[in-house]
Amino acid sequence: MEKRTARITVLVDPKKKSAFEKLCGEEDVTPSQKIRQLMREFIESRLGNDWREQVFEQETFSQK
Repeated sequence: MEKRTARITVLVDPKKKSAFEKLCGEEDVTPSQKIRQLMREFIESRLGNDWREQVFEQETFSQK
């Protein structure tokens, strides 16, 4: 199960941030939604299509 409780703070150029927010608005998504999408795509490109099983299985074991 995916939890959205972790926070990442990233410092970026203000003009780049503004352009990103504008482009996200054009796609009718929030910047947070787009960043989560980009993270999922990156993880999948590195770990493969079954990345959810790998990532969330690790979470189950780490909680025990």
